[in-house]
Amino acid sequence: MRPRASRLGRSLVRGTASLLAVLMLTGFPAAVSAQEAGTVQSEILVLDPERLFAGTMVGQRLTEQYQQERDKLIAHNREIETTLRAEEQALTDARPDMTPAEFRDKADAFDARVRALRQENERAARDLERGREIAPLTLMRMAEPVLVQVMRETGGKIILDNRQVLLRADVIDITDLAISRIDEVIGDGAGQLPDTSVPETPIGETPDAQNTAPIGDE
Repeated sequence: MRPRASRLGRSLVRGTASLLAVLMLTGFPAAVSAQEAGTVQSEILVLDPERLFAGTMVGQRLTEQYQQERDKLIAHNREIETTLRAEEQALTDARPDMTPAEFRDKADAFDARVRALRQENERAARDLERGREIAPLTLMRMAEPVLVQVMRETGGKIILDNRQVLLRADVIDITDLAISRIDEVIGDGAGQLPDTSVPETPIGETPDAQNTAPIGDE
């Protein structure tokens, strides 16, 4: 497992288009004038979700949190791998003093433990990946009131994902404005966002597939 921080932004490819598309001002109070808002007026606005996530304090905090959790799980995985190798060697060294039946029972128990650790490994990796995937979408939902306010100020009627706009004329990119507003209103989101970190890793959990070579695996 070699995820990069940028993948946090790329997970917005699915989902944000629909979130942005529904941000359409119908029935809201009339937009303020350009002079009052201090921004250029346009009914069609575009937003770069990846840059929004990477540029906001919320996105940066979640990226750092993900990396910390990932590093923690990888370190734990390596520790468990070392333990398993030592146990395998101890079992091998004790084989001459065991009957064939005794050794078979010990070996079967060891193999069963390795299989259980692999299952824990897969669960931990899924939990971490799930947290990574939902973080950008969570930010977009939190930022919706801020984006609506930006739409009011700019006279916008709809915000489009800029990756789905092939040709643009008379449209305004509000990404920089949205980043500054979200930082101002939400900050780093501490205490406001759901916890996307994985639970405390139980002993024996091995999260990183690349660093996981369970002893006894056939």
